Amino acid sequence: MFKSLSVASVFFSLVVSGTLLAGPLGIGTTATDEVIAGWDIDVRPDGMGLPVGEGSVAAGEGLYEAKCASCHGLFGEGEGRWPVLSGGEGTLDTLHPEKTVGSYWPYASTLWDYIHRAMPYTAPQSLTDDETYSISAYILYLNDIVDDEFIANKETFARVKMPNEANFYVDNRPDAQNERCFKNCADPKLFEIVTTINGVTPTGHFKEDSGVAANHYEGNPSAASEVGTSNEISTTKIVFSDTAVLGEGVYDKACQACHSSGIAGAPKTGDKTAWVSRIEQGMDILNVHAINGYQGEDGVMPAKGGNMSLSNDDVINAVAFMVESSR
Repeated sequence: MFKSLSVASVFFSLVVSGTLLAGPLGIGTTATDEVIAGWDIDVRPDGMGLPVGEGSVAAGEGLYEAKCASCHGLFGEGEGRWPVLSGGEGTLDTLHPEKTVGSYWPYASTLWDYIHRAMPYTAPQSLTDDETYSISAYILYLNDIVDDEFIANKETFARVKMPNEANFYVDNRPDAQNERCFKNCADPKLFEIVTTINGVTPTGHFKEDSGVAANHYEGNPSAASEVGTSNEISTTKIVFSDTAVLGEGVYDKACQACHSSGIAGAPKTGDKTAWVSRIEQGMDILNVHAINGYQGEDGVMPAKGGNMSLSNDDVINAVAFMVESSR
């Protein structure tokens, strides 16, 4: 690149001096210790990063039923196509491996990390440290990895040995070995980042898969929509009440994951048949069930959909949106 060290040194000096003279760019803000701590939430396989706190299997059972069972089943068996959390031992080397916490997961500490970081699905990072310890302990108990008196904390987690831990190892191979070709490349304009994985992610729970008030997702809640199931399609123009309009955003954030697909027995929004008996109970009962939680014949409704940051009014508004979409 440079034919002599002197030329290179002169070039370097010019670049550095020019950068220094330019001064601060004025982009962004200073990363304070508080900001860094907010992002520094990962927990390593060796347990580094686990916080102070603890939880029990007994406490985890109630928390699991309220916040996890609607998707993962009361015993970790999984509802619909949502992930199974228990069982699967001895299946990993078969034609139909079942990857669960008991059969596949390598470290107890990273189980805590995943739950704390990403669960519940409708309200990630809403669990306290102690709640996360308790739910993790209960899931380990469901897989016969710990007994019912186990107390989970940073010290006891370090002593938990997962059944499949020995089958994980450091892969030292280079992560990129081939040269870039830049031939027959697809048009970048056709690329799309999606949040589902074909054949893996349960379908129907994202708004693009839902048959509910299609135009509502385009910002027009009172537009004509196709609602209902494949057996009962309506093109009736829906005119939402003010309460339901307020509930649209809450539904998108906290309800549609279950109610747009009907998983775990949740009545699918827009399915008139599924909602008719519920609507007949009256709005007061529906609101109480949604706010406090409810064990029905078809499944479990977690209190506030598992998102306890919602106010009672938020939940009432969302219920109004679902009911008016399903009449």
